Amino acid sequence: MSSILATISSWLLDIISALGLPGIVLLMALESACLPIPSEIVMPFAGYLVSTGRFELWEVALAGALGSNLGSWVAYAVGARGGRKLIGRMTRRSMFGIDELGMAERFFARYGASATFFSRMLPVVRTFIALPAGMAHMNQLKFHAYTFAGSFIWCLGLAWLGKLLGQHWGDSPALHMAFHVADAVMVVSLVAAGLWYWRRRRRAAAVTSAVVEPGAAPDRLD
Repeated sequence: MSSILATISSWLLDIISALGLPGIVLLMALESACLPIPSEIVMPFAGYLVSTGRFELWEVALAGALGSNLGSWVAYAVGARGGRKLIGRMTRRSMFGIDELGMAERFFARYGASATFFSRMLPVVRTFIALPAGMAHMNQLKFHAYTFAGSFIWCLGLAWLGKLLGQHWGDSPALHMAFHVADAVMVVSLVAAGLWYWRRRRRAAAVTSAVVEPGAAPDRLD
């Protein structure tokens, strides 16, 4: 695994070194199009290049945010045009089904702006957030505005860390700790969401079991 990660990292760094800012746009677009391209490698290395004088900090943050928008446009289109049907087939035999998919769509219809903005600053989640946004048919202008804003903050922060660490951007314990903290926050959030889902299902099951048999006089539910 370490060898694979080293190979991927070397490939990403070669692209940025050769293409410059367009390389950052390309790699961040691929990440937001749901491909496993880690922005946690791309942007700190871009920040290191800022420390050498090759780029300006705002340039690499802007390039990263633009790339995120381009890739998200592709993922959004997939979600809007075929994502629901595809995910419906994938969830047919799992514990998550059409009802849960509909709930996710309603969530984005109501809270899409906030979900899109904050998800862009979460590892892993930021890569796939455009799919449910497309499935929910979130307003595209708002989607891209919040995608850009959240992605710009994420890219700026990572690039700033890379610039601050200089040539040690790849082996800094502080940077690794920051990633571990971010991952821990994501895991806690996912566990909390899982507990909420489990509690909701229990309540739904309790309501279902309380339904009277056909022909019996129903009790009034307030």
